[in-house]
Order: sequence, then C-alpha cells, then structure tokens
Amino acid sequence: MSKHTAAPTPPGSSQRYFALLPAAGVGARMAAGSPKQYLQIGGKPMLRHTIDAFRSSPLVAHTYVVVSPDDPFIDGVAPHDGVTVLRCGGATRMESIRNGLRLLHGQVAADDWVLVHDAARPGLDAELIERLIVETGEHPAGGLLALPVVDTVKRSVTGAAVSGTVARDGLWLAQTPQMFHYQLLCRALDAATDPSAITDDASAVEALGLAPKLVEGHPRNLKVTLPADIRIAEIYLAAFRKEPKDNEAN
Repeated sequence: MSKHTAAPTPPGSSQRYFALLPAAGVGARMAAGSPKQYLQIGGKPMLRHTIDAFRSSPLVAHTYVVVSPDDPFIDGVAPHDGVTVLRCGGATRMESIRNGLRLLHGQVAADDWVLVHDAARPGLDAELIERLIVETGEHPAGGLLALPVVDTVKRSVTGAAVSGTVARDGLWLAQTPQMFHYQLLCRALDAATDPSAITDDASAVEALGLAPKLVEGHPRNLKVTLPADIRIAEIYLAAFRKEPKDNEAN
C-alpha cells in the first residue's frame, strides 16, 4: 500500500481527510457492456473524473478506490500518484465500504475523516470538497452534501395516481461525499443489522441517534444512473469543470 502524502488541513483542525470510493457495482440499469463507472464521459471514464476531483483537492491526503477482486478495468483508469486500489469489493455498496474501512485500519487514525463518494457522481470538484470539509468543521456526527427540495413532491400509493402532496419544507436530496470520523463510520456500519434500512452512510450514522450536518451541494454533482444521465453529466462537466493539468491527468 502506498504511503500517504502530506496534505494541509483547515484552520483549527489536526485531522486528515481521506477519500473512499466504492466502485464495485455492475450498473445493471445502465445496460452497458461494462460497469457504468468505466463508461466514457467527456473523453474519460466516469470513475476517473471522481478520482481526479479528489486528487485536485489539497485538503485530501489520499484516495482509496474499492473494486471487485477480479475487476479487469481499474488498472487502466486509476493513476499511481495519490491513489490506492483496494480489491475487496463486496456484493453491496455497504459491504464494499465495510471491507475498505477494514483494510484502512492502521493507516487511518480514529479521528481522521473519511469522505465516501459514489463513483457514479463525476460532477464533484475541489470546490465542493472544500465546502463540505469547511462547513462540516468539527461537527461530531459528520456531514454530507445535499440539495434542498424545490419541486412539489407527490405521493403515489398505486400506479401513477396521486394520493397526496408531501410538504417539502425541510426535505433534502442526499448527495456524496458524506464525511465522518473513521471510528464513527466503522461503528455505524458495523451496527447496521438491517442493510435495507441503510440507504446511504449518513442513515447508518443517524441510526446511532446522531444528526449529520447538511451542506448544500450542487446539481452538477448528480448520480449517473440511466443512459440519459450521461448527457446531462457531460453538459455540467463542460460548463463547470476546468480540464486538469497534463501532469495531473497522467
């Protein structure tokens, strides 16, 4: 395993920040010839966009990518500088994260922060990472990027008929990264006895009775799930992201 590089920390903080990208999924809804994290977006694999976002942040000490043990694609995608590939992916996202956290034992301190990010969110950039880290600060329950709900929300019980309107006040759409102290995240995921109730890392922490902080994200940080999402992601990337320097992309 490669050694961590030094990284600056926000004023008043002595902890380090590490990125953990679960990328062992198969992307069945994408109906593609390869896992969706390897599909080309804007001229490079989707996963490479997410990796480059963390590599571009001076606040992130190191990035870990969790893939399936027999993943044939990652070697041509993950750069060697500042990135470690962990071939311990599981059958579910939560299992992959758990396995990755176990391998980080001894590499990451209990009070260091782990930023878990979906490999299929290529619109992340250093600005959003900094916003999450700075605004979460020393919040004991960690924090996550999210968007306040602005559309009217309808509920349907059967078929497409409306059964009611849900008040949108106080509703947020969770994004990633979601960041927590290493020890807290390990404890929360180990305590999750009902995987179906844990829809993201924050929900595992919430199950402990804690309240992570909501930090406003951006629509460009969308999750690519369906084929139509690729074009939307490309539009955002073209509009908001500067190309990395040549020495960062190699």
